[in-house]
Amino acid sequence: MHRYTTLAAATAAFFTLCSLAQAQETGMQGMAGAATLPEACQTEVAPAGHDMAPPTAEMGEAQAAMMQGMMTTSEQMMQGIMADDPDVAFACGMIPHHQGAINMAEVELEHGDDQTMKDMAQMIIDAQTKEIAELTTWIEENAQ
Repeated sequence: MHRYTTLAAATAAFFTLCSLAQAQETGMQGMAGAATLPEACQTEVAPAGHDMAPPTAEMGEAQAAMMQGMMTTSEQMMQGIMADDPDVAFACGMIPHHQGAINMAEVELEHGDDQTMKDMAQMIIDAQTKEIAELTTWIEENAQ
């Protein structure tokens, strides 16, 4: 399997397991609006209850760096969405979510070979850096 497909599969599995675990804890049956990954990104997902640690030993340097980039923001994202006010929860959760995307995009710039993907990574960095600033300003002006 191609190393980028492996990363996408591991990432999808990680977030699917997190969603399944959350759904079990909260009694939710599913998530509306969940994106369907292209077939090349799909992999078998371990049943709920399995160790959710990413298989970094099986990943290349770039894949491990992308996984680390996401994982460093996941706790902040979960913390942010717990704010009582749903608008504040959204803004607080989106900041680390966007930072995770920026972290992954920076790894693409460092390790990627395809210019189209490198251009996409730079667009993600630019757009989501701006959105983080806008969300932060909104929180500073509106959160109680």
